[in-house]
Amino acid sequence: MTKVVIKDGEPVEVALRRFRRAVDSTGLIKEVKARGAYEKPTTERKRKKAAAVSRLRKRLRSMTLKRKMY
Repeated sequence: MTKVVIKDGEPVEVALRRFRRAVDSTGLIKEVKARGAYEKPTTERKRKKAAAVSRLRKRLRSMTLKRKMY
């Protein structure tokens, strides 16, 4: 359970923003959406494979040297 303690004199908007960041970092929303409906095993494998490919591309993109812009 994610909890955010509101500090004295802190606006509600700031506390709400901190709560949203905390929920995003724990992956709670993603898990709730995943459990909300049944996902076929083939669809799950396909989604996980696509995520792995995108992670690999991102890692390769960060490892390559940047082109000089001149």
